[in-house]
Amino acid sequence: MLASLVVAFAALRAGMRLRQARLGRARRDPAQRARHLRLARPAVWLVLLGFAGGPVSMLWLRSERPFGTAHAVAGCLAAALFVAAAVLGRRLESGRGRPVGAHALLGVLAMLAAALAAVAGFVLLP
Repeated sequence: MLASLVVAFAALRAGMRLRQARLGRARRDPAQRARHLRLARPAVWLVLLGFAGGPVSMLWLRSERPFGTAHAVAGCLAAALFVAAAVLGRRLESGRGRPVGAHALLGVLAMLAAALAAVAGFVLLP
């Protein structure tokens, strides 16, 4: 999960550079969008894969309830926010609407929820 969050953070940084360029605060580089997409797509899949592995790990490796911790609640929130940001990102990519602000907000909230889940997960470490 740590590696997926590093990739997601890199995608967030690339997205923030796109936002700065869109607002006229930075130089627009045509490769920025491609970099953001190249990082964001695998980041979402990796986060969701890690999210799916959490309950499996709790059931099979620890014999505990899979959704009985604060880590699980924060993980569910993070996964939902990542999916929502991905859906809006897909709409932006295909040209169906311009939900740029909502996409950016969801991306930031997803990373914050993921950071919260990571901190809440420390107590679960062996």
